[in-house]
Amino acid sequence: MSEFDYDLFVIGGGSGGVRAARVAAAGGAKVALAEESRLGGTCVIRGCVPKKLMVFASSYREGFSEARAYGWDVEDGVFQWPVFQGHLHEELTRLEGVYGKLLVNSGVEVFDSRATVSGAHSVRVRGEEKTAKHILVATGGRPTRPDMPNADLGIVSDDLFDLEALPERLLVIGGGYIACEFACIMAGLGVEVTQYYRGAQILRGFDEEARGLISEMMIEQGIDMHLGTNILEMSEDGGKIAVRSTAGHEETFDKVLFATGRAPNTDGLGLEEVGVELGRGGQVIVDEYSQTAVPSIYAIGDVTDRVNLTPVAIREGMAFVETVFNGNPTPVDHELIPSAVFTTPEYGSIGMTEEAAREQEPIEVYCTSFRPMQTAFAGKPLRVMMKLIVSKESRKILGCHIVAPAAGEMIQLAGIAVKMGATKEDFDRTVAVHPTMSEEIVTMRDPIRTS
Repeated sequence: MSEFDYDLFVIGGGSGGVRAARVAAAGGAKVALAEESRLGGTCVIRGCVPKKLMVFASSYREGFSEARAYGWDVEDGVFQWPVFQGHLHEELTRLEGVYGKLLVNSGVEVFDSRATVSGAHSVRVRGEEKTAKHILVATGGRPTRPDMPNADLGIVSDDLFDLEALPERLLVIGGGYIACEFACIMAGLGVEVTQYYRGAQILRGFDEEARGLISEMMIEQGIDMHLGTNILEMSEDGGKIAVRSTAGHEETFDKVLFATGRAPNTDGLGLEEVGVELGRGGQVIVDEYSQTAVPSIYAIGDVTDRVNLTPVAIREGMAFVETVFNGNPTPVDHELIPSAVFTTPEYGSIGMTEEAAREQEPIEVYCTSFRPMQTAFAGKPLRVMMKLIVSKESRKILGCHIVAPAAGEMIQLAGIAVKMGATKEDFDRTVAVHPTMSEEIVTMRDPIRTS
């Protein structure tokens, strides 16, 4: 008989934690999982999934306009938030149920309660001590508000899905992907959107040419963007929110959305008390095998603040099980991860930005920007971009950047080639699919820049 109650106790029921628990249990381990909120975590309940459904909803407004140009007689579309919201919550409840069934069918014991770490091999849940040979922390992260007076008047991304009604005027604070995505979503739903960002350009850390085009297209769709601007003061004003900016603007909004950062969920978990090292931002410090300073305690996903993407958390969970339960030490591969930003238009990328690649080695840059056939026919100003960054020496594709409708779908497939080490000549040998936007990625023959 084992000296522990469980072989594995997982704290957190998001995508990474659930995957690790299921796979470990399927391999014969006795597993328990505790989740204090809802199974599915940020991605399923208050992140990727509901956000993408809102992206879909926001796209139809422009679609009605395009339909007229293509000869369709359509009435003005009026978005009914209560109808969409009802369907949205039904879908999230369904997905939560799916996660629960997957865990139960895998033999995982589920505690719908908060759990804290009380020792190297023990957790406290529902007022009881439970022991485990291994503990996996997968508690994710949460959106934060800035440290300023009346910050509680603003909302964060988690709150958007529960709004009783859409605001007429919304101020978005921030310039990261969450801020830009929701600015585009809300503008697409008919909300008057203003965006403040303290930096010189949105989407810091992404390819400069790509983020410049996205900024232009966001402004084109009516978003009132103020770069080099931050919120200075906010106060309640007759049911609305009065805001003063660092640039001297004074305006009133129905809602203010703070999209200025996220923090790992480590507060009060008892990690430091048992010897687990935390970083300055509260993230769990782990090695390449997701192991903490306490050998029996591991951590995966956003709580480690490595690469905060759902598929990465799932990969980390799989690598953890392979390492700990299958006797096959497997480091997590964080190289060449494709990602997408669901702005309008979308942005898909894999590999290095032009700026980072230029600092590393001599490169060639292949890039084209144009008006795509579908929207050009309808007289729309949308522009898209395809960009490849190529190593002069190895000819390998160091980075691929796509700004276009469905860029997320495109970059998933391009990502396979880049991950395999494809060269520019491999792309050139591929016959184009015509007429498509994506054919441009294999028809760019001459570099527009070299360095």
